[in-house]
Amino acid sequence: MAFQKQNYFQRRTKPRGPRTNEKIRATQVRVINSDGKNLGTLSTQEAINIAKQKGLDLIEISPKANPPVCKIIDIGKYKYDLQKKANKAKKKQKTVNLKEIKLRPVTEIHDYNFKIKNAQKFLSKGDKVKFTVLFKGREMQHTHLGHELMQRIINDTNDLGKVEVQPKFEGRQIIMIVQPL
Repeated sequence: MAFQKQNYFQRRTKPRGPRTNEKIRATQVRVINSDGKNLGTLSTQEAINIAKQKGLDLIEISPKANPPVCKIIDIGKYKYDLQKKANKAKKKQKTVNLKEIKLRPVTEIHDYNFKIKNAQKFLSKGDKVKFTVLFKGREMQHTHLGHELMQRIINDTNDLGKVEVQPKFEGRQIIMIVQPL
């Protein structure tokens, strides 16, 4: 009995893109011409023959419809158009970054103003800002100072952003997230 090597790590390839020509499983399909004109419901083989006469491919556009909708176009052009559409959608989306500003309850007024100015710059660019007030040692007995600082931050950033996550205590710090308007 010969030992046969099995490849356990072989990756199954998923079908990429829509089914074309002979890979279409349905027996009847609704066919749309390359001009966009509806040819009606035809057998799959008949639709493939029409596409081959024109030198094009039969592509399954909507496989879940009953019967499935197929279009007679060139597969390369179809994939190119899908890629262009995806790139256009990707270009329009905006990524929002989260910037963090750390403070202490005993932060002096000049340092506070400097950090608030940075926060306003981040908010005007469209980024979210996470404010963190850290407490050390005996400062934990004066958490009201941290809450007052957070309230002052809310008042100072009110014109550029609104509070997404209200100030909350987590361990030895108070956290708040402000998002741009």
